[in-house]
Amino acid sequence: MYLSRFLSLHTLWVTVSSVMQHYPSVWGHYDVCKTQIYTEEGKVWDYMACQPEARDMIKYVKVTLDPPDITCGDPPETFCAMGNPYMCNNECDASTQELAHPPELMFDLEGRHPSTFWQSTTWKDYPKPLHVNITLSWNKTIELTDNIVITFESGRPDQMILEKSLDYGRTWQPYQYYATDCLDAFHMDPKSVRDLSQHTVLEIICTEEYSTGYMTNSKIIHFEIKDRFAFFAGPRLHNMASLYGQLDTTKKLRDFFTITDLRIRLLRPATGEIYVDEQHLARYFYAISDIRVYGRCKCNLHATGCKEENKRLLCECEHNTTGPDCGKCKKNYQGRPWSPGSYLPIPKGTANICIPSISSIGIRKAVMAEELP
Repeated sequence: MYLSRFLSLHTLWVTVSSVMQHYPSVWGHYDVCKTQIYTEEGKVWDYMACQPEARDMIKYVKVTLDPPDITCGDPPETFCAMGNPYMCNNECDASTQELAHPPELMFDLEGRHPSTFWQSTTWKDYPKPLHVNITLSWNKTIELTDNIVITFESGRPDQMILEKSLDYGRTWQPYQYYATDCLDAFHMDPKSVRDLSQHTVLEIICTEEYSTGYMTNSKIIHFEIKDRFAFFAGPRLHNMASLYGQLDTTKKLRDFFTITDLRIRLLRPATGEIYVDEQHLARYFYAISDIRVYGRCKCNLHATGCKEENKRLLCECEHNTTGPDCGKCKKNYQGRPWSPGSYLPIPKGTANICIPSISSIGIRKAVMAEELP
């Protein structure tokens, strides 16, 4: 009697410890798709919602510039310092490695001195606008988990739009407008993310925070993901359960943080003044030293892994799902319609696994019957 009671308690402890060792110490990691638990029938799989770990997505990006010949250096060009139009001792020459500023230098590791950066041609065709589109493509749906950060080597632009696509660049929606004067540039009142709330978090705003003060050392522009998360998870993001609950039940919110492509539209370079100095146009250009985009592969809560294959990111699907985003059931596992996993209930969510088709169950039973002696 005592032995059987001890074994029952031991089995219960093994079951609990086996499951709990896989659960995240902080709500919302969802880093395990399944774990074995003990039941009266023996070991069985316990399935849970799961997602890949967040990572630096810039490692997998493809960049496109429009116009394609907007990068400086062909032909070689001299440019001047923003603060001193007579300091023109800098040269851009695409044929010389030390003087070239190609697009890939926006994504290399920073920390070196001097920093490396991409640079556009100067505004030599003024008053024709100096417009540049920088498109970042992943050929994969990704979910943003941290601020988008753009570091300018030149002054931050007077006018810029950050846009997103959810359909691989076929259509675009604005993410945020940036300007020294929002009303003049975009006919919008200036706002900050701090002016938003849970109810207005999806509002597209124009901010003047990142487009002023060219004489200062600040060269960074943010698109504030974490500040928007904080409306649901608290200022230190401790209440991730609340955030995941909102993402689970509000498709528009979930889609807001989901992208396949980003586009940086540079509309007017930093001028530092109200009027452009037409005598010194070599001081006006764009230069970007670093772009940071952190996120995870969107796998519909059916995978913890995401691998690069043939230069494309693919989810390593679990739960009998398949596809680049684990967006459908595998063959012979279509016993019910495919469904994404759910973050709820906290902490392990709902896996919504694909189950065997009735026909495939019948086939397997027939095969097993034939194999019997």
